[in-house]
Amino acid sequence: MSTTRPLPTSLPAAFTLQGVYQEKAGITVLDGVDTEIPHGDIIALVGPSGAGKTSLLRLLNRLDDPVRGEILYRGRPITHYPVQTLRRHVGFVFQTPVMFPGTVHDNLQVALALGGDHGQDAEARMAEAMALAELDHALYDREGDRLSGGQQQRVNIARALMTSPDVLLMDEPTSALDPETADRLMEMIRRLSREQHLTVVMVTHRLAEARRISDRIMILERGRVVASGPTVDVFGRTTDPRLRAFLDTEH
Repeated sequence: MSTTRPLPTSLPAAFTLQGVYQEKAGITVLDGVDTEIPHGDIIALVGPSGAGKTSLLRLLNRLDDPVRGEILYRGRPITHYPVQTLRRHVGFVFQTPVMFPGTVHDNLQVALALGGDHGQDAEARMAEAMALAELDHALYDREGDRLSGGQQQRVNIARALMTSPDVLLMDEPTSALDPETADRLMEMIRRLSREQHLTVVMVTHRLAEARRISDRIMILERGRVVASGPTVDVFGRTTDPRLRAFLDTEH
């Protein structure tokens, strides 16, 4: 895990979704999604509850597979990658922080073990991941259940960074945090994206957060992408009355 990566050049989109359908309990939750997610940007997935945001996110590192359609990762069908290999490149941070038993150090070691990496530089990599996630090194030996919600979420991010991913998927990572902690976490994510050339795909219900942090935004409604593009354009130029009313709820 290097401090700053070379900027990718001439790479295909991080993800391409082609005619993707997904169902849950016999109900269609993604309805023929065709979209591209470019490299190196922060992409916010927004929309009303039940629009399919989390369902789409879970497809991108094969927590689920679609019932129909194809997903490409870096120009290759996502199914061509062994799941463990894919998840080393595409990390996932859940809405509610998931802490393994033990200390922060133990949690970061788990990431190395699950990734099949037992390199001699493990301690240095753990320290670097903590620094990237802006975790105080004094927390290294603290039990996970003694951390605040914000600290636990940072541990989850540091753990995801242990495999030097190209993509970080985040499912409403600030929903359980107070506004000040949420703002600090989002600024850290923005810095990580810039410094590591990290693609971030983030589900959020906080439109003001999406507007401030993301480069691109995708609005889902009833399992379909109804608007997509640079954040400034979507917020500034959307004229459809229904979408306009939704976007204006941030105020």
